Amino acid sequence: MVNMVLRGAVLLWAAFFAIVGARGLLDPASYTETFGFTISGVAINTLRADLSSFFLVSAGTAALGALVPAWVRALLVPAALYGTALAGRLIGVAMGDPTNFGIVQGMIVEALSVLLMIGSWWVLSRPAVAPVDGAADTGY
Repeated sequence: MVNMVLRGAVLLWAAFFAIVGARGLLDPASYTETFGFTISGVAINTLRADLSSFFLVSAGTAALGALVPAWVRALLVPAALYGTALAGRLIGVAMGDPTNFGIVQGMIVEALSVLLMIGSWWVLSRPAVAPVDGAADTGY
């Protein structure tokens, strides 16, 4: 039961970030609305490529890890991506970068994403425990 709930949570997470990535790939201006920054000129191409790849790769590997039991280690890819993003934000804060609610919110999403992916990998990579015969009769 826990495995199904985790798989479902990871798949919902993957669907959300796949939508964010696909939307940004088709319309990079959506990133400026979502993340609260402006960009113009040829930099829009970098925004389209880099942010979209971040979200699409993390969503794809999360879905793969949730759906294919033999590939559960794929959940470590989005954990590494979001963990690196969180580390970058923490370094920025420590170095005095301006912060606002959006930055704090991003850090919370990244931290929760890392916890979800590592926790799911941990639980889903463990072998299933078979019930012991007679355990129900003994009260254990």
